[in-house]
Amino acid sequence: MSADLANKVVVAVIERDETRIWTTNAEKGTKPEVVHQPANAENHRHVRDAQHHSGHDSDKAAKAYYEAISAALATAGEILLVGHGNGKANWMVKFVQHLERHHKDVAHKVVGALDINVPAMTENEILAAARNWFDEPVHRR
Repeated sequence: MSADLANKVVVAVIERDETRIWTTNAEKGTKPEVVHQPANAENHRHVRDAQHHSGHDSDKAAKAYYEAISAALATAGEILLVGHGNGKANWMVKFVQHLERHHKDVAHKVVGALDINVPAMTENEILAAARNWFDEPVHRR
């Protein structure tokens, strides 16, 4: 991951197949850094999307994915996580659990979590929701 995340406030949108990461001081139109779910040919299974979304599959690649996200966020100063879903289908919640168990140093940098309908939103709408989160008086630094 790019060194330009060092000590910056970042927004990380965590979904099943990819995580998009922006710095909060990025210029308008800046593309996010992207961490993709690793392709794992030896564990190829035909899992219906409904099974993936509800957490009824045993995704062996999840740990590698969470490790890649953790490494990408390791140098950030503060992290706002954004995700969606309920229960086992919420990849953001599973990632937070992974951080708490395996990367406490990164977990301490998480300043908040925003649960929104990510698939129904454009990148601009997601970033506006993150800006609104930071603009709330309780979240101001």
